[in-house]
Amino acid sequence: MQVRSLGFQTDMALRVLEGAEVTDRGDFMVVRSPGNPTFWWGNFLLLPGWPEPGTGDGWLARFAAEFPQAEHVALGVDAGSEPAEIPPEFLAAGLAFERATVLTCTEVQPPPHQNTEAEIRRLESGDDWVQSRDLGIRCYGYGGPYLDRRATARRRLTESGRAAWFGAFTGGRLLAQLGVCDVGRGLARYQDVETDPAARRRGLAGTLVWRAGRYAREAFGASTLVIVAEGAIRVYRACGFADAQGQFSFERGTAG
Repeated sequence: MQVRSLGFQTDMALRVLEGAEVTDRGDFMVVRSPGNPTFWWGNFLLLPGWPEPGTGDGWLARFAAEFPQAEHVALGVDAGSEPAEIPPEFLAAGLAFERATVLTCTEVQPPPHQNTEAEIRRLESGDDWVQSRDLGIRCYGYGGPYLDRRATARRRLTESGRAAWFGAFTGGRLLAQLGVCDVGRGLARYQDVETDPAARRRGLAGTLVWRAGRYAREAFGASTLVIVAEGAIRVYRACGFADAQGQFSFERGTAG
């Protein structure tokens, strides 16, 4: 299966760097993360396009066959535009329809409200990575094995040289973070832009996007920067990103 979506191309490249297995079944793709089985978007099917009418139950059955122990359902759709009709079988099964925007940039720009007070640097020490996990807990409102495994994967990817995680620190406390990853073919993909709820509207995210983008150009030789976003799109547009594609998916489950 030839994947057209730049968002899913870079998603799958990231998952492989993290240790996932990608299997081409001919008419769909299977992404499986044995080391993080409760990560929805590390364990999903990618459909080649919008399901034909009456085939939704078949795709649900394929997911169940590929992931018989999963407590979630995650289906990506490799399509360039929204469907005329959402598959009714997906809605009946309780799946939520998600829309995201794939944005790209060749020359990242400084944000209009650059933060000059925080210390912007890469995460390196053990304490940095503990703070990274704890910031995720503050942002999402829960902890548990999923965030622990995510933090481990981030650190391993960074130490391999294929990624860098940047943080904004004030008084030694991590208030915002993001990752930028070398996914090959001149592409660098941003990951997990997170800001402490108590530190928003300070220009931290935009400043991190700018600094990380410069790093990706210099360290990875990236010619195109990619972000997939559901919110805060204006922050990325202000740094020179432009909408390139839509990204569509369905999901159901609880965080692990």
